[in-house]
Amino acid sequence: MSKYIAAIDQGTTSTRCIIFNRQGNIISAGQKEHQQIYPQPGWVEHDPEEILKNTLEVIAQARIKAAISAADIAAVGITNQRETTVVWNRRTGKPYYNALVWQDTRTGDLVNQFAKEGGQDRFRAKTGLPLATYFSGLKLRWLLDNVPGLRRDAERGDALFGNIDTFLIWYLTGGAEGGTHVTDVTNASRTQLMNLQTLAWDDELLTTFCIPPQMLPTIKSSSEVYGNVVLDVLPNVPIAGDLGDQHAALVGQTCFEPGQAKNTYGTGCFMLLNTGAELKTSTYGLLTTVAYQFGNEPVNYALEGSVAIAGALVQWLRDNLGMIKDSAEVETFAKAVEDNGGAYIVPAFSGLYAPYWKADARGVIAGLTGYVNKNHIARAVLEATAYQTLDVMNAMEKDAVIELKSLRVDGGMVANHTLMQFQADMLNVPVVCPAVSETTALGAAYAAGLAVGYWKNLDDLRQNWGIAQTWTPKMEEEKRSKLYKGWKKAVERSFGWEE
Repeated sequence: MSKYIAAIDQGTTSTRCIIFNRQGNIISAGQKEHQQIYPQPGWVEHDPEEILKNTLEVIAQARIKAAISAADIAAVGITNQRETTVVWNRRTGKPYYNALVWQDTRTGDLVNQFAKEGGQDRFRAKTGLPLATYFSGLKLRWLLDNVPGLRRDAERGDALFGNIDTFLIWYLTGGAEGGTHVTDVTNASRTQLMNLQTLAWDDELLTTFCIPPQMLPTIKSSSEVYGNVVLDVLPNVPIAGDLGDQHAALVGQTCFEPGQAKNTYGTGCFMLLNTGAELKTSTYGLLTTVAYQFGNEPVNYALEGSVAIAGALVQWLRDNLGMIKDSAEVETFAKAVEDNGGAYIVPAFSGLYAPYWKADARGVIAGLTGYVNKNHIARAVLEATAYQTLDVMNAMEKDAVIELKSLRVDGGMVANHTLMQFQADMLNVPVVCPAVSETTALGAAYAAGLAVGYWKNLDDLRQNWGIAQTWTPKMEEEKRSKLYKGWKKAVERSFGWEE
């Protein structure tokens, strides 16, 4: 029997291939960053062909490092940055345009246009999502309206749509020579085109958004064989797992019981609460989404709080302001002071996501005095992520009518102990980091491994989960309340900035 499972983790800033063993431990990994393209304010793009090239490179890197052959790999799973929208030609495989990234806000006018009738929550009952620039459906509509010849080709059946998972699966399984055009229920649930109850593309939504249905991939479960890789990097290896990145992290954290939650600290920050077979509609600004579906088993749903800017704020401090040389340095500066000196940063670079959903918000730095120095700013950068997570947790507890006892965390920012301690202090619950922190890639591996029998069942996966570190709250309630009150004031100052 094959020894390993491979996972392709195609993220917002880089692509990775990680190879796992049966215990869920990392055997080897390859990683490569791709270009962030900003044609004008609010527009964020990626080059799909660069992402494809990088994907093939990192698979080769991971295999070479581990000195293993394709025969050693039982299956490959894919996890991806969600909502990022690609259209390409079925016959040539060429993208019509750069991928529109989830952070891109160019669809603001379309959001307002569709919200005029029925408001921002017009499609929430069917999709679990408010009208926002975030989701794929309106990004696809923008491309159809603005890329010459695309709508004509789409109506002919020559143009294909997908998020990054769909694009990669199509290429790896043959591309223009018979590649499989599929997505899974988690990615489909982020398009605002799928009905959450039927798990099918919704005819009314497609008609309303003027999207030709022949462009859309077939919706599958998150764990089944979609096809075999035909390229030399992994010849004949089945692609058997497909999950949006946050859903993959939920699976990687083995949050299989209703009431279990995880938070991923990456470019953005994403908290998911498993609600089981129950589809809960949020009244406090959260999203209802598919958590995962394994093969023919019933679908599990989740409540999600999505924060657009978390780790991206540290990158902004490094790249745009030049205050730090590398991302890790932010903790050194932040530890040099006891608190934020009264300064707050609200990183509403592309509006505010959960629980506010204010597309007209923009970033603010508030509470500045002559006392504030670069160390206080660094601390405020870290604290912004913790405050946004607290906003989401408060909404989640109200919607789900449960009180979280702890929070499982993962993602790159978990290495920042100052942030994690402050997060525990603000949430007033323990924050728990697993032994394997690459939970997004691990979740994709788990989905693929379950599909081919590499792991027998969920108990196999639960046995792999272990704790690396726990941060327990140490802050007094009076201080916590005072800090959070300052944050709420700063958030209000960010509202209504864009006309």
